[in-house]
Amino acid sequence: MKEIIKILVIEDDEDINRLLCDMLSQSGYMAMAAYSGTEAIIYLKYSSWDMVLLDLMLPGMKGEEILVEIRKNKQMPVIIISAKEELDIKVKSFKLGADDYITKPFDIEEVSARIDSHIRRYREFSGTIQENNILKYKEISLNKDTREVFVNDKLLNLTTREFDILKLLMSYPKKVFAKSNIFQSIWGENYLCDDNTIKVHISNLRNKISKAGALNDYIQTIWGIGYKLDF
Repeated sequence: MKEIIKILVIEDDEDINRLLCDMLSQSGYMAMAAYSGTEAIIYLKYSSWDMVLLDLMLPGMKGEEILVEIRKNKQMPVIIISAKEELDIKVKSFKLGADDYITKPFDIEEVSARIDSHIRRYREFSGTIQENNILKYKEISLNKDTREVFVNDKLLNLTTREFDILKLLMSYPKKVFAKSNIFQSIWGENYLCDDNTIKVHISNLRNKISKAGALNDYIQTIWGIGYKLDF
């Protein structure tokens, strides 16, 4: 049985929303339309989604606010589709956790291709091997039940935050996590641009992995955005 891939389209323009939903349906996806920020929040709260297409200028709740809410506990791809072309807005969107940014007017074939690409990569995030709640990535083995991490069978002494950060990165090894995304996922609070808190935990985690004899620390800095596992 073919697995259903659900995509939420958050766009207040009915014609654009219908165009996107029709394209998604023709591509074999299940599309759901939301026409306001408040409506979108309800769908996000009570259903699970494999991707979100998000406009920024919405009634009820701004797209940026919705993106922040999504990234508090969800990791599916989010593609911004907006008429806003300013570079600072694009950069801010990526820092808040967007995976892609498409400006209006758009080419529907390009949008379709980008969606397929992100869905394919999202489903490949399981490139980290999972066995009975154990994540394995190269020399690292993480047990989600016992909250133990081993590097070449050597147990690491990690703090709660360090463990949670590593688990997040290993759960989605090809994803770039914005600093705000990491902070909201691990601390459960709104990100207030306190880079130092995250930097200290990442630095400590790298040192412990390296001292355990790993070939490298496996955490790559993506300048201006955040972090990802290093391939």
